[in-house]
Amino acid sequence: MGALFRSEEMTLCQLFLQSEAAYACVSELGELGLVQFRDLNPDVSAFQRKFVNEVRRCDEMERKLRFLEKEIKKDGIPMLDTGDNPDAPAPREMIDLEATFEKLENEMKEVNSNSEALKRNYLELTELKHILRKTQNFFDEKEQNVAEEAQHAFESDRSQIIERQPMQLGFVAGVILRERIPAFEKMLWRACRGNVFLKQAEIETPLEDPLTGDQVNKSVFIIFFQGDQLKSRVKKICEGFRATLYPCPETPAERREMAIGVMTRIEDLNTVLGQTQDHRHRVLVAAAKNIKVWFIKVKKIKAIYHTLNMFNLDVTQKCLIAECWCPVADLDKIQLALRRGTEQSGSSVPSILNRMTTRQEPPTYNRVNKFTTAFQGIVDAYGVANYREVNPTPYTVITFPFLFAVMFGDAGHGIIMFLFALFLVLREKQLAAAKIDDEIFKMLFGGRYIILLMGIFSIYTGVIYNDWFSKSINIFGSAWIADINRYTANGSCGAGYAECVNLSNTKDVQLNPANASEFTGKVYPFGVDPIWQLSTNKITLLNSYKMKLSVILGVGQMLFGIFLSFFNHRHFKKPINIFCEFIPHIIFLMCIFGYLNILILWKWATPYYVQNSAAAPSLLLGLINMFLFKYADENDTNVPVSSKLFYSGQKPIQFMLVALAAICVPWIMLVKPYILYKRNKSKTARRALMSEANGATPNDQDVIHHPEQVHQENIPEEEFQIGEVVIIQVIHTIEFCLGCISNTASYLRLWALSLAHAELSDVLWSMVFRVGLSINGWAGAAVLIFVFIFWSVLTLAVLLVMEGLSAFLHAIRLHWIEFQNKFYTGMGYKFVPFSFDQILETSHIEAE
Repeated sequence: MGALFRSEEMTLCQLFLQSEAAYACVSELGELGLVQFRDLNPDVSAFQRKFVNEVRRCDEMERKLRFLEKEIKKDGIPMLDTGDNPDAPAPREMIDLEATFEKLENEMKEVNSNSEALKRNYLELTELKHILRKTQNFFDEKEQNVAEEAQHAFESDRSQIIERQPMQLGFVAGVILRERIPAFEKMLWRACRGNVFLKQAEIETPLEDPLTGDQVNKSVFIIFFQGDQLKSRVKKICEGFRATLYPCPETPAERREMAIGVMTRIEDLNTVLGQTQDHRHRVLVAAAKNIKVWFIKVKKIKAIYHTLNMFNLDVTQKCLIAECWCPVADLDKIQLALRRGTEQSGSSVPSILNRMTTRQEPPTYNRVNKFTTAFQGIVDAYGVANYREVNPTPYTVITFPFLFAVMFGDAGHGIIMFLFALFLVLREKQLAAAKIDDEIFKMLFGGRYIILLMGIFSIYTGVIYNDWFSKSINIFGSAWIADINRYTANGSCGAGYAECVNLSNTKDVQLNPANASEFTGKVYPFGVDPIWQLSTNKITLLNSYKMKLSVILGVGQMLFGIFLSFFNHRHFKKPINIFCEFIPHIIFLMCIFGYLNILILWKWATPYYVQNSAAAPSLLLGLINMFLFKYADENDTNVPVSSKLFYSGQKPIQFMLVALAAICVPWIMLVKPYILYKRNKSKTARRALMSEANGATPNDQDVIHHPEQVHQENIPEEEFQIGEVVIIQVIHTIEFCLGCISNTASYLRLWALSLAHAELSDVLWSMVFRVGLSINGWAGAAVLIFVFIFWSVLTLAVLLVMEGLSAFLHAIRLHWIEFQNKFYTGMGYKFVPFSFDQILETSHIEAE
């Protein structure tokens, strides 16, 4: 089988790169993305490797770029992303990039420092402006109150003027955060024992914090006190609450003069701040045009040097030696990339690529495209395939959406799912370019082709079930309505009918196939007859049909999985597994559940009509009696019909099938360990004879030399343990035999979820939509609009999203457990090539 059905053939290669050409060659291999390098220095720390300084320089450049990116985002400047993917810069260009980034960082830091100082100065002047304005209002109110009191005292008693003259009080003025005013006032009152007077007023416009850029609300305060002791105490309290104190002149003329000076300085600062912001904006706009490209260049440089740290130096210190895994089919492309790298570096010595042979298991590399990526992801989520093991993905492309559709099975819901996926597929380029960060959307967009196929298969199974939003469509004409006059809408009977059914007054219809006046005996051409949706006994039909269909599909998929194991055994040249596992597995499964499938199909094909349906034997009792060797006497009239035989000669055939299934158990369990034991015994005897002939001890021959290995690897052969082999084979036998039963029963979830989805859809229609349809007139039309919206929301949320997710998870389980465990080991490790595209994609995801 080709690469589509199993992983690519891989080879271990050794690279010899000249020191001056190594950078360019690795750069070309990174653009190609077909080489996975091995670390030849696993015991050397990252700080002791040859190119650690270059990696540190790249880290420093990334830090500077992140700083610039943060500043650009802070100003809301869009970063130009043209989708360009520049090549990795030459090593000499690294110095130019460092100089550019250093200049931009210093310039931005200087601009930020100056801007912060200007903003801090501007904030202080703005706060001082508000202080001068508010304190002037305080003093104006105070002088007015003093004048009124003096006038009142002069008129009442001249002798009290001198006694009522105000005392000389000191004061401090400042600004504090508005939310700290209550606690500030309380602390002043308690610390000063009520001997201070606090006056405060809010600043109407929020002020900008120069450090954070946030808008903060502040208030102006002035505190009057008497004495130096209180003054010291007040200043300490202001310092504790982080209030800013400003000098405030005592006379109105001085305050007015200071205010004029403050306003002049504020205007000058506004001009300087505007020029500073313009310069900052110009610098950031210029950087925003190139920052995406700079990021790509730096990440490529860093990836190259990180890869070079995995190489070894030869004794001459002029050649780098590397080992890598690469696909055999792409060796020519790799050779061409190495040639291009050598030419770009100007080296006269070509790079050398040698294939190596090794007993190490290569990585698994499955080629995918945008259609198969999601399906391969489902398979790899269970476990990465062993090297060259059969890849289930090509079969999963069909079986996975089909089994999902068997459980989902509604043509109306399938159409909605199909249209949604079709939109994602048709607009995939625009949606991919938009780079939407929503995790749910990313998941749906990544699985758009899975959803598309699930929708198509759901339409197909919905047509088979004749289920459209829990209703049916009569395309070919029902075989149950022999004469439409039999079922009238007004209650009158048609000619020739003694009794009739009034459908307008009848909520439930029970179909009776034995009534010749109701059933014509014809078969609906495709799918289920639509009249069954109106019948109260439709569950009886659908239960039997879907349950038997689930068993047929399940056994068929498990049998296909066992056949795939044959291709694994043949490819890995293990004939013992074909004889001791594949053949008895097929016999065991076919003798029990394959035979059950044949009985199901035989019973469907046998002309059991309604008139003689009571004579049909039971499948369940037949299977049970098959293992009990209990058969009914055909001449005994007291034996239930369900226990009778299906066909003549059933007894010896079923006895032979049970015997074959029983023989398969020890066949699987014991034959393989016995053959391995005899083979190991013969090998041991042959080694003993060889050692005697060569005059060596047997222990000297306990190594196997691979004839094609470049480096002589002496790998000791594992000691054969018969007990371990027997235990493993016993576990495998029990797992397979019991698994055939449990896995077959597990496929009944196809029947269960299909019925649950259909019934839930029917309940949603009956309890929601029927309410709107039952109201007549214009009121009914208005109600129907709201009912339709409510029904649509529930349909999307419950039936499509929740039920769809449930069927999706069950389909995954059927593939992982019931299907893949018949042939799929999933113990390999994934091929992770050195690829710039993957590195950039991963860094983009981490940045989000």
